Amino acid sequence: MRIVIDAGAEDMKNDPSEAHYAIITAPEDLKKVKDVLLERGIPVSVAEITMLPKSCVSLDGSTAEKMIRLMEILEDLDDVQNVYANFDIPDEVMAKAEK
Repeated sequence: MRIVIDAGAEDMKNDPSEAHYAIITAPEDLKKVKDVLLERGIPVSVAEITMLPKSCVSLDGSTAEKMIRLMEILEDLDDVQNVYANFDIPDEVMAKAEK
């Protein structure tokens, strides 16, 4: 963790169920942080600039189902490269929607 903070990263997150870390940095520091990791022999599987929400909106029921459908429609459009959102949908609602 100290390596990435010293390189200019703002935060580092780990999901124990996964074998990787998410490193949060300002867009202008992305290359510098990536280069420091590679110099130290730490593999980088993905390095990209993305949008992260500052706050999330909790959705459930029909609102969540409508949002899931909207996201699927947007992602299927050929002209759309990325879709970003700030909602949080409970796992049981997501599982129901995937059926």
